[in-house]
Amino acid sequence: MKSIVGREYEIDFLESLMRSQKPEFLAVYGRRRVGKTFLIRQFFEKHLTFHITALANADMPTQLANFNTCYKKAMGSRAKFAGATNWREAFQLLIGLIEKSRQKKKVVFIDELPWFDTPNSGFIPALEHFWNHWASARKDIVLVACGSAASWMINKLINNKGGLHNRVTHRLKIVPFTLHECEQFLKTKKAVLDRYQIIQLYMVLGGIPYYWEQVNPRLSAAQNIERICFSESGLLRTEFNNLFSSLFSNWDKHVSIVSVLAKKAKGLTRDEIVRGAKLHNAGSTTRILDELEESGFIKKYVPFGKKMRNSLYQLVDFYTLFYMRFLKDIQLDNKNNWLNTIDSPKQRAWSGYAFEQVCLYHIEQVKKALGISGVETYASSWRGTASSGGAQVDLVIDRRDMVINLCEMKFSINPFFIDKKYATELRNKVGRFKEETGTRKSLFLTMVTTFGVVQNAHSTGLVQNDLTMDVLFKHIDNRLMI
Repeated sequence: MKSIVGREYEIDFLESLMRSQKPEFLAVYGRRRVGKTFLIRQFFEKHLTFHITALANADMPTQLANFNTCYKKAMGSRAKFAGATNWREAFQLLIGLIEKSRQKKKVVFIDELPWFDTPNSGFIPALEHFWNHWASARKDIVLVACGSAASWMINKLINNKGGLHNRVTHRLKIVPFTLHECEQFLKTKKAVLDRYQIIQLYMVLGGIPYYWEQVNPRLSAAQNIERICFSESGLLRTEFNNLFSSLFSNWDKHVSIVSVLAKKAKGLTRDEIVRGAKLHNAGSTTRILDELEESGFIKKYVPFGKKMRNSLYQLVDFYTLFYMRFLKDIQLDNKNNWLNTIDSPKQRAWSGYAFEQVCLYHIEQVKKALGISGVETYASSWRGTASSGGAQVDLVIDRRDMVINLCEMKFSINPFFIDKKYATELRNKVGRFKEETGTRKSLFLTMVTTFGVVQNAHSTGLVQNDLTMDVLFKHIDNRLMI
């Protein structure tokens, strides 16, 4: 476990399963490349009784041949057996293997479980029978089912309406790294990138560990982005299609939705998405939106002061946003695509929005810096009416202690300078918010910038909270959540 970076909450949780005195059926899910398999393998390395990974796009005979190979390896190379010809036989062989194990806890790890569920394979009924009629009667079983197809894991396993109904004892969603974890990861690679450079990388890679594996510690953030995303052999140059096709069936519809959302930073309503993506206004579109949300590509939120029917969907996956803005239509023969356009209007517009998303993903760190970690809050955004001249607030933290933080996030290479014009804009924004919402709470203007706000006549008395990017790197201990 020494090689696991971060993941304190997840490790404590898995340790609790090993201490459990009852059978445990754990469903692990999360975005592709987020580190699910690595975490489970590393943690249970010495406790695995049986481990199998399904094959992508393989039929039932191929999957069973894969099972037989894994079974023979677990039994020993000299083991002789006829081999399973269906999934019920396969699970009977697995029962025999487990019964022969002398391990105190028998851990069975089935990775990429959704891929086993091929048409007419009988895999799910066989899994149901294995758990309901044998494993659930033992106290020494930990069954770990893992999958990247979050919608399948939730709809067909966790919320199963058949024989596996309420059989999953725990669910664990593996989420992307925070900035703190990415910084710790880079330290293991002996990288000396400062926090400004780390944030630049995060705005492209998000917190996906597999993508951070590609970072060369001897190169700058811009050089790494050029190499990873724009070079002919760069991993992220061709990752997009592989990512979506591996997660979703009929994935062209999923892509059409994220393509539309990529054009509107603040988000779109469901009706706007339907029109923009040219989809049917039906339950199938709702299902696609749910799948994208469960997989971490989009989020649904209610703007401040609005009703649920006014909910907006927003693209929040960093790599997907970057791909749509810069990689989708890139020419293969172009050289130094990123390095030659540094500080261009297109890059500045993207970096401003991407930094906002970094801050929103680290809302708990922002709350900690404000000293309100223990205060009940609701985070949202706000958009004024047309009469307000398009005034909007990127992050509204509505607090139970009768205070609202109106947060402005600004990404810049130097300390942020508030001039007379921008100060007037900010005062107008605060005034419009108070007038249109009718709130009686105190309003605190909060600036979250890379290097802080320059103190001058325009900022003094206007900005109540001045937070730098360093607050985003604070470690938040989630182990108390267990």
